[in-house]
Amino acid sequence: MEIRNQLVEHYLPLVNIIAGRLAMSLPSHVDRDDLIISGYFGLMDAVDRYDIRRGNKFETYAGIRISGAMKDELRSRDWISVSLRQKIRKYESAVVELEGRLGRSATDEELACELKMSVEQVHHLEQQINAATVIPLGEYMKSEAAMTADTDPHKSAEYVEIRETLAKALDELTEKEKLVVSLYYYDELTMKEISLIMHLSEARICQLHTKAMFKLRGFLANIDGI
Repeated sequence: MEIRNQLVEHYLPLVNIIAGRLAMSLPSHVDRDDLIISGYFGLMDAVDRYDIRRGNKFETYAGIRISGAMKDELRSRDWISVSLRQKIRKYESAVVELEGRLGRSATDEELACELKMSVEQVHHLEQQINAATVIPLGEYMKSEAAMTADTDPHKSAEYVEIRETLAKALDELTEKEKLVVSLYYYDELTMKEISLIMHLSEARICQLHTKAMFKLRGFLANIDGI
């Protein structure tokens, strides 16, 4: 018990880091302290479940459990409003309709015209949608990482299937969209950090992320209902 408590105390800063990173992508009414509390329980769960014989780094394993606990808390509260859900469906329908009609990605101006909004209003909506779509794909990424932590990937048919499915889905993205997804979900950079690397505005990075999420969700929905 003493060693357990020492581990929890040592890795408490990791809870704050993950909560801060997730909070950046969420609406202001989501309480960061609630994320930290749920993350603390995720950390304790990681300490209890960690098996050193598997040869995985504890920090990596704990990060998965902490992040998962925070996202479970958000899902349980159903923090996305009904009106935002309606806007998401309308936006998604417009993107699918336009790209199907044009045979290419729609420009901001074309999308604004389709939605009967100004370009600025579309950008604001995309920022809202961006926050709402982080959790579903993040959960998919987490399931892939958890598979690595909890099983032998060379022996897991499910792990191989997840890897292949995700690879196919990523092939549907543009190069910029792929880069944003890679930097955000695998390198765990913030939108601001990605904007500096790609020399684009933070708003533009959010737009690329939003469009990538809809493409990936559409592809993955046929596999696991995301």
